[in-house]
Amino acid sequence: MRGDGSSRGNITHTGIVQSPLTESVLVLNKYYSAIRIVNAKRAFALLYKNNAEAVEIDNSQYYNFDFSKWITFSQVRAISPIDHETFVHTPNYALLVPKVIRLVTYDKLPRREVKFNRKNILARDENRCQYCGRKFQASQLSIDHVIPKSRNGKSSWANVVTACNPCNTKKGGRSPQEAGMRLIKQPAIPKKNPVIADKVKTNRYKLWQSFLSNDELSVET
Repeated sequence: MRGDGSSRGNITHTGIVQSPLTESVLVLNKYYSAIRIVNAKRAFALLYKNNAEAVEIDNSQYYNFDFSKWITFSQVRAISPIDHETFVHTPNYALLVPKVIRLVTYDKLPRREVKFNRKNILARDENRCQYCGRKFQASQLSIDHVIPKSRNGKSSWANVVTACNPCNTKKGGRSPQEAGMRLIKQPAIPKKNPVIADKVKTNRYKLWQSFLSNDELSVET
């Protein structure tokens, strides 16, 4: 599959145009259990190599598409697309970005805990400095250890928060109490992946609701 990935794209809340190839796609194992989120570029690679099939639901009926059938389905959808559908345009056809794909041979069980990484920490704290309470762009936030690493503070959900650069500088290598600062909320491990929990509420990713129960909202992103 070759294409320029061109499209009008999607405008995010920051006004930045998002490429269709960065769209989020829910990945299921062969038993239809959600296991992770990938971008559309990775999803198309899996479809093209016949490692996965796209999944659609219509009137509670499941429909599965291999790559060639997905091309045909995309041409039909392109005639009258709905507002949350996104297409990647190749020299020969418009290819609909799937919302869900199923790995045809992968049978491992999904993760049951939220992965500890910067993206999920920022999402848990809603891109808000946990000391001054202000919201920032991700690039303007750092990850602060409440109990400093120099004092054997652990890199764990219960000991890290997002902090803006001025607050992080003010706190330095001290505890919040020593710096005369207060956390707006105590950090804790999230029960749900905050990135997925936000997406599944939108019309764009409504299809995910059919595959994600509450205990599956912790799948890896």
